[in-house]
Amino acid sequence: MPRFRHIKAFALCAAVLAATTTMATTTTAVAADPDPLARFHGRHVDWHACALGADDEVGRALDAAGADCADITVPLDYADPGGRTISVAVSRLKATDTEHRVGPLLLNDGGPAGAGLHMPLSVSKVMGEVADRYDLIGMDPRFVGRSTPLDCGWDIGSAPMRSAGADRAAYREEVALARDLAGRCERAHGDVLPYVTTRNTARDMDVIRAALGADTLSYLGYSYGSYLGEVYSQLFPGRTDRMVLDGVMSPDRYGTALLHGAEAANEGALRAWASWAAARHGTYGLGATRAEVLATVDRILAAAEEEPLRIGKAYLLDEHVLPAVLIGGLGSDLDVRRADLAATVGLLARAADREPVEPSQEFAGQLEFLLTSAGSAPASQMTAIICGDVAERRGAAAYWRAVEESRERYPLAGPLAVNITPCEFWDRPAEPPTVLDNDVPALLVAATGDPRTVYASARTIREQWPSSRLLTVKGARQHGLYGEYGNACVDARVNAYLSTGRLPAYDLTCEARR
Repeated sequence: MPRFRHIKAFALCAAVLAATTTMATTTTAVAADPDPLARFHGRHVDWHACALGADDEVGRALDAAGADCADITVPLDYADPGGRTISVAVSRLKATDTEHRVGPLLLNDGGPAGAGLHMPLSVSKVMGEVADRYDLIGMDPRFVGRSTPLDCGWDIGSAPMRSAGADRAAYREEVALARDLAGRCERAHGDVLPYVTTRNTARDMDVIRAALGADTLSYLGYSYGSYLGEVYSQLFPGRTDRMVLDGVMSPDRYGTALLHGAEAANEGALRAWASWAAARHGTYGLGATRAEVLATVDRILAAAEEEPLRIGKAYLLDEHVLPAVLIGGLGSDLDVRRADLAATVGLLARAADREPVEPSQEFAGQLEFLLTSAGSAPASQMTAIICGDVAERRGAAAYWRAVEESRERYPLAGPLAVNITPCEFWDRPAEPPTVLDNDVPALLVAATGDPRTVYASARTIREQWPSSRLLTVKGARQHGLYGEYGNACVDARVNAYLSTGRLPAYDLTCEARR
């Protein structure tokens, strides 16, 4: 999923303070430093060039734009701030309009486990002149990207997004795989897994705020990044300035299966894409009607159930990973994205006929990520965050029952959305899931047909936060809108808020870009 606060003289939230009471309770404790994170808040930030070498494209682009980078030291465990530390990598593109400077704008690209160091470059383009008033802050969250790393040594990258398969035998393979992957993570990183959580990333954000010398932070988060922003606002109330959540995920919908609840939206996106492809049958040859295109997709899925599809010489695409490939192409209704999916489905149709096919460079890269160890680190990080937040033991049989029930209504999305994951074999989270009971002025941006974070999530947060406003893009099947959908109405409304700090007087609607 796409996408990518903070305090003054630090009094940690009550939960953290309660957890850090390791000092003696004698009368001398009264004189102790009231800020258990003082050594992190007062530390000098060593800003430096971003490029790590000649082949570091992101670093060189940041340097060329005038950005700088730093590694912020944070506690591994906020309940033990005097213990082990890790580093969080950040980038900064400084404000040039110092007379009208607002302050830092922290950016998150979602995921979970989306790297964000690059984000000042892309966000500054859509912000235009408004960007001149902000220090744009990119962040690789803890254990992601250039931050202290985590890699469980998996030989696949598809772990968080796999389908159950057609029958019990296929599902039993998934159960065994989930157990094995969880065991590998425990053996490789069992000492840090309890601290790979959204709540700790939010606490890192507040350390970054202090390191930047800011009383508050503005925030732009996409997809899972909206959930991170919500968690931050709950742990550190009153420490946000201007807050934009795009592709809103509500805490009640955040679970071990990120697509659970979005099955209908994805099946609807599939049908809409099939109609689009049918109207271009002369180009793609997938079928002249929606029904014919969907029949082509069904034929591909059935072939993969019988025997994995061979793509080039290096890749075998089976019934567990193929649905993720197809659903991955349904995140946008822009013509260019629909064309990419149509080209992929055309190639898969030939593979289903057992013809030799060669993937495009982009598709080969996607398959390498999903099917080999090349995707191990990002998949490990995403899984660790989700499991560290909300892992629960339900029993393998419960997942299978859910798969069978979901398959009847949502044959493509269902067996993927409710399949077992390594979280079934994870230790229980160190902290309970975050519950929102606050009210935050924020601009919420959502599409009615979003196939990832469904529109109902945005409505939930809007009701939870009466001070917020909801900007709806009506009729769009798009995940990630601001700066990504080419919708002038959305971009202008968000920029107006970031410029003035004033939310609209009421909820607004933009029409989908056609």
